[in-house]
Amino acid sequence: MNADFAVELVEISKTFPGGVEANKNITLRVRRGEVLGLLGENGAGKSTLMNILYGLLKPDSGKIIINGEEVDLQSPEDAIVRGVGMVHQHFKLIPVLSVTENVVLGLEPVLKRMDVRHMLGGKTIGTMLPIDFGSAARRIREIGQKNGLPVDPRAKIRDLSVGLQQRVEIIKMLYREADILILDEPTSVLTPHEVDELFVTLEEFVKDGKTIILITHKLRETMALCDRICVLRDGELVGLVNRDETSPPQLAQMMVGRPVVFTTQKEPKEPGKVVLSVHDLRIPDYRDLEKVKGISFDVRAGEIFGIAGVQGNGQSELVEALAGLRKPTSGKIMIGNIDITGKKPRFVRETGISYIPEDRHKRGMILPFTVEENIALGSHYKAPFAKGLMNTVLALDERREITGTLVEDYSIKLSSPEALASTLSGGNQQKVVVARELQAGPKLVIASQPTRGLDVGATEYIHQVLIALRDAGIAVLLVSAELDEILNLADRIGVIYDGQIVAIKAPGEATPTELGLLMAGHSESPSEEGVATT
Repeated sequence: MNADFAVELVEISKTFPGGVEANKNITLRVRRGEVLGLLGENGAGKSTLMNILYGLLKPDSGKIIINGEEVDLQSPEDAIVRGVGMVHQHFKLIPVLSVTENVVLGLEPVLKRMDVRHMLGGKTIGTMLPIDFGSAARRIREIGQKNGLPVDPRAKIRDLSVGLQQRVEIIKMLYREADILILDEPTSVLTPHEVDELFVTLEEFVKDGKTIILITHKLRETMALCDRICVLRDGELVGLVNRDETSPPQLAQMMVGRPVVFTTQKEPKEPGKVVLSVHDLRIPDYRDLEKVKGISFDVRAGEIFGIAGVQGNGQSELVEALAGLRKPTSGKIMIGNIDITGKKPRFVRETGISYIPEDRHKRGMILPFTVEENIALGSHYKAPFAKGLMNTVLALDERREITGTLVEDYSIKLSSPEALASTLSGGNQQKVVVARELQAGPKLVIASQPTRGLDVGATEYIHQVLIALRDAGIAVLLVSAELDEILNLADRIGVIYDGQIVAIKAPGEATPTELGLLMAGHSESPSEEGVATT
């Protein structure tokens, strides 16, 4: 034990039911006041190791030492008491409750004139006293102002952007006075601007003496923020390096065990006929406010049309309308000569559209179902997943065979195709969704944030698959908050701002800075505004 270390994990091992060894005899020491990057592929064991430190999982063997004291964590409450806080990749917030209610949940600030906890039955008495939401809200404001995390304590979680929801999760940690902060894939759901804001916040935390463990597979944030970088592969610790002594290519090779190509090569290609035609589309959001305001564009066979924009400018509503999940108020959506405007999702899919949604949990899969069942979703009622008279019998053998092939092709890490989707890491869940949608033989692929939550190796593979689809003559609509991804893959780029396409560019026609300005609402010139949607 060493007082210089905030956390010491000694010879930690964890095996899940089914024989999956998530952590294999890992020893890791985190210095007080440093930012340690925990880098690795999806399923490498990063989240499992940190869930053990946070008390969510019990290790099979090994020791946990926090601030020099060996501890036996029975629950997250035990970790919180010792100053450990964790922001999970998928936020643990209740949408219908306010910011204040979510922050104090499980730690309700009881209004009391005296401390009743020492009295006989004091705990019960305390729970009967009114909750002092006023003082809690004031403290939340103070924490937000001090740490550059402003948020309205009265706002409902359901009304907040993903970036603001993450702020609430961080405030929850600070409200509990955590000084060891675990952030699990903190930028996977953020826009580039929100990522930059998070970086500034984390730098302030370090100046304040807090220790940060950053679980990630993104090399940019690792090189920007971390003092040291620990790399896991297949549950084992394969390297621990100082940031100044490594590089993104070296880290990528440590992660996946081979060199990784960061720029996908694609041959020039003349696009074919128009596959998707969108004309003057207007779409409301859940509050019935117009979110998409007269968008028009075409996507042709054999091209990738990228839509770049800061999250919240109508992309989500647009792709949901294209997939049949949201009804436009006016305008037209055509697949070839078939009008799919306002049609139901099954009709839309039957026209040859595959849809990779931005939220894999809400739209992409059913977590209590097995991986096999999720692979069949959307096509479960027809061959090859169904057979017999009028396809009334599930073809279980065929489903198992197809799932096995896709698991191998997409390098999906799981104990068995019969494993529940909820047991997979976030990145492997995303791979299941992508594999299912791309194997359906589509005419058009709508890919909304297709690499969100994927490591560099899987991202490289998905990019290659999208290029292969394009080269095979399939139309691809790519919606991404990652400008680098858009520039790497797209043949044409439509920039969306405030529900409108404000410019359409070829990748070489505008620099990332110019595209970034367009994404922020800066128009090029008055003469060009009128041609933006043609």
